[in-house]
Amino acid sequence: MTLLDGKALSAKIKEELKEKNQFLKSKGIESCLAVILVGDNPASQTYVKSKAKACEECGIKSLVYHLNENTTQNELLALINTLNHDDSVHGILVQLPLPDHICKDLILESIISSKDVDGFHPINVGYLNLGLETGFLPCTPLGVMKLLRAYEIDLEGKDAVIIGASNIVGRPMATMLLNAGATVSV
Repeated sequence: MTLLDGKALSAKIKEELKEKNQFLKSKGIESCLAVILVGDNPASQTYVKSKAKACEECGIKSLVYHLNENTTQNELLALINTLNHDDSVHGILVQLPLPDHICKDLILESIISSKDVDGFHPINVGYLNLGLETGFLPCTPLGVMKLLRAYEIDLEGKDAVIIGASNIVGRPMATMLLNAGATVSV
């Protein structure tokens, strides 16, 4: 049995990203991720902090917009619209979950697909379902696939079981495995 070392792969990917971002900076381009957090969910705050730290390690500028729990859906949509049209912002991430009074699907669809770093926009989901690695892909399933590829694990004809069918991990993971030739049970 082989132990898959995700930490080593993560360090390698971060170093590659750092080099790419240094090159972009030499050309006058500063990569920038805008992260939106609505409310004070402790787990969400932890995730946002870890994303900001990862950006810093890779040479990516991160902007964190921490909005209060009572932010309206229209206020959030207005912020996303502003970020969509800001050429200095290259990626947008809305930290989930959102408060109950905000429609998650409407919010995620409002992020233009070319800035949807979570890969949740219907266009990015469509690309994934077509087997195209165009646009952004959901990060957890993508990380799993990168780890499997790094260890040259052939998935063609293998049986895979996915526990859970969430749009964030389960469904995209199943689709990526199907695209790699595995037989998937969810």
